Amino acid sequence: VSIEKMEMNGEEYTLDGAVDRHGRPAIRARTGTWVSGILLLVNQGLATLAFFGVGVNLVLFLTRVLGQDNAAAANNVSKWLGTVYVFSLLGAFLSDSYWGRYKTCAIFQAVFVVGLVLLSISSSVFLLKPSGCGDEQTPCGSHSTFHIIFFYFAVYLVALGNGGYQPNIATFGADQFDEEHPKEGHSKVAFFSYFYLALNLGSLFSNTVLGYFEDQGMWALGFWASTASAFLALVLFLIGTPRYRHFGPKGNPLSRFCQVLVAATRKWKAKRPQGEENLFEVEKSESAMNGDRKILHTDGFRFLDKAAIMTPKDHAAHDTKSSGRNPWRLCTVTQVEEVKCILRLLPIWLCTILYSVVFTQMASLFVEQGAAMKTRISNFDIPAAGMSSFDILSVATFIFLYRFALDPIVAKIKSEPKGLTELQRMGIGLVIAILAMVSAGLVEVWRLQDARKDCPNCVNASPLSIFWQIPQYMLIGASEVFMYVGQLEFFNGQAPDGLKSFGSALCMTSISLGNYVSDLLVTIVMKVSTKGDLPGWIPGNLNNGHLDRFFFMLAALSLVDLVIYIICAKWYKYIKFEERNGADDNGDDGQTEATAEHSV
Repeated sequence: VSIEKMEMNGEEYTLDGAVDRHGRPAIRARTGTWVSGILLLVNQGLATLAFFGVGVNLVLFLTRVLGQDNAAAANNVSKWLGTVYVFSLLGAFLSDSYWGRYKTCAIFQAVFVVGLVLLSISSSVFLLKPSGCGDEQTPCGSHSTFHIIFFYFAVYLVALGNGGYQPNIATFGADQFDEEHPKEGHSKVAFFSYFYLALNLGSLFSNTVLGYFEDQGMWALGFWASTASAFLALVLFLIGTPRYRHFGPKGNPLSRFCQVLVAATRKWKAKRPQGEENLFEVEKSESAMNGDRKILHTDGFRFLDKAAIMTPKDHAAHDTKSSGRNPWRLCTVTQVEEVKCILRLLPIWLCTILYSVVFTQMASLFVEQGAAMKTRISNFDIPAAGMSSFDILSVATFIFLYRFALDPIVAKIKSEPKGLTELQRMGIGLVIAILAMVSAGLVEVWRLQDARKDCPNCVNASPLSIFWQIPQYMLIGASEVFMYVGQLEFFNGQAPDGLKSFGSALCMTSISLGNYVSDLLVTIVMKVSTKGDLPGWIPGNLNNGHLDRFFFMLAALSLVDLVIYIICAKWYKYIKFEERNGADDNGDDGQTEATAEHSV
């Protein structure tokens, strides 16, 4: 390590500028590491269990308990899920700008618990009347306007709490590991894999156990169990308070972004001087006092560099060593590079949206396909939605295979400490997603060969066993390990210090937009394929349609997306930080500028 180890009473400080809860430099042995990390992983698992305990069967609750039709219920659930991801941007903004990650996580988790308590009260006291209603056979009675408003207030409070909490907990967990320490830096990378595993294990329990009870009409039990899980998650989070490491908020990023655009526009006629040393930057001591790392200058988006040019007017009005500069006229190189970084991240992020379209099929068309297959084994009916358990099993398997087998082998072949880069892993995830869509399409071709065309509800309408879906679920799970875990690591590592939570929020908004784009594609496909009195590719009776063509279309679109992604990955330049001792620290584990561009 190039920085001298600071010691206090023989105890070593962390090297990344983290502080303890009192604002003092964090002592390595007393703060962070896996003690905090494991608490946060359990917290994530319990919170995910609580959230999906509501979300997994919300559409059934709206139809059976509130009496909504299928289309209205599906639309309301889509709006609710979309709102969760909108609130993730709010949580990321408050965390990065004003509250910090600990405070934001604590506040939004408390809101989450309150929302679940109100939802449980709303259901058990007001909505589940007469007693025992809400299963397939017993409809519930009518409800007053107040009861409906109370329910929606509670369920959107759940969306606010979970949405504001989610993008911050992953970043806060990563904060517990010192990336400038060899051992902790490796643990920080591993944390994201285990974080995604904890998320999947939480959803597995809610999708199976809680989902079963709610499907049987025991809604109050399911919602109160979710409440208990969320409350336990909050208690565990607060228990770890003395141990956590913190990074303070860096101020409003929107104003910093706008300042660069305004300053560059005001100097659009100014000639850019040769050499980055002629661009304005604060002294290292001032940057260190704020706990910030300076971002080194990169080529590209050269127009934005004009914001950091010192014109004669700037020299006359301001001594560069004073703190009285006008940020709307003169910005630092670090501030300019923040904007460049976001602009470089956006094309990569846009390429992940189509992958999320493929991912969302697991909760929609995969389930419909499975319901039209042979689901009865002996005297037991396998729920089509339960096949997602193979996805979670695949995620767990491939996380360990990657961490303990594939990554070490690739690192040994490359003779580098790190195996595949994040961009390479995301590209592999896209390739596996294409294979998943091809697999789903082939299964549908085989299913249609012997399917009954005149089935009334298409349940068990084909002799093809539902277990033929296992490969497509397993492939989706494997692709998640490469795409979503790589995406979490990539956006966390490449986002500037003041935008770490925003980087995690980008992952959530990718999934959200994937849902919306999927709905749009289905709408377009049905409008085009139903011309001339044809049933369309995805009719109510799948045996009269061609769901296989939709899956193959997604495979073709994903292949185009992969080509575009490779181009964007080759173009991408990794962020480069200045080490706290003044040396260059590249954003991808010590790469030099010559190797800072990676392709898949």
